[in-house]
Amino acid sequence: MERLGYILLSIIAVAWILGIIAGMVAAFPFGLIGLIVLAGIGFLFAKVVKDRINNKEDDYYSKNVDK
Repeated sequence: MERLGYILLSIIAVAWILGIIAGMVAAFPFGLIGLIVLAGIGFLFAKVVKDRINNKEDDYYSKNVDK
């Protein structure tokens, strides 16, 4: 049930982002600013996810330290 909720939220989020991008393309000259901002946020998000996946210290503490 939880997995289905995440899948539905992901589909809606992707559709929403595609709608935002389509709106920015329609407002061509000024929409480029928004597209650049979205690209920057996307690159930063990818960096954060990559850093989290590659950080062995966080994995150790999340598995072995008592809460």
